[in-house]
Amino acid sequence: MWPTMSTAYPWVAYADVLQKQQDEWIFRQPHIHDGDDVNQLIADCPPLDINSAYCNFLQTSHFNQTCVVAECNGAIAGFISAYRKPDAPQELFVWQVAVSPRHRGKGLAFHMLQELLQRDGLQDIAALETTITKTNRGSWRLFEKLDAQHGKHGQVSTFLCEATHFNGKHDTEYLYRIPLVPSKVNP
Repeated sequence: MWPTMSTAYPWVAYADVLQKQQDEWIFRQPHIHDGDDVNQLIADCPPLDINSAYCNFLQTSHFNQTCVVAECNGAIAGFISAYRKPDAPQELFVWQVAVSPRHRGKGLAFHMLQELLQRDGLQDIAALETTITKTNRGSWRLFEKLDAQHGKHGQVSTFLCEATHFNGKHDTEYLYRIPLVPSKVNP
C-alpha cells in the first residue's frame, strides 16, 4: 500500500540505534495518516519550530517522497522532512529532523538521513542543505558527521538573520550546504 523500507544491513553500521533485541525498526516514506503523529513528535522536540498540523499533513502526503519516518515497534520514533529545491532539483533541503526523546543519543537521526539519501529516486542529489540555529548542538553534530562522511567540503553562511529577517523574534538560521560524494551516498 505505502512504500516501506525495512532494512537489516545498516544495523551493523548503526548498532547503537537498537535498544533491545525485540525492537522492530521500519524506515519508510510517510503517508497522510502520519500527519498528526508527526505534528505531535515535532511538538515534543524543542527547539524545533512547531508547524501547523496542516503543514505536517502536506509533508506526509505531497512531499512524502523526500521525507522519512522511523518506526519502533509500530510507533513513530523519528521524522525527517525535506524537499527538492524548486530552482535546483539536484539539491535536497532538509527542513526538520525530529527524534523522540526516548530514542535520542543512539544515532537514529543519522540513520534516517542515510536511509533518505539512499532512497531510489534521490540518487541524483548532489548537495544537501539545511538551516540550523547557533545553539542547536544536536543538529550541528548530525550535519557535521554527514559533512565528514563526504569529505568536509560543507560551507556555512547566514540564511535568515535574527535582526534583518526575524525582527528579533527568532534566532539566526545558518545555512549549512554539504556537497555529496556519490559513492558515499550509495555504499
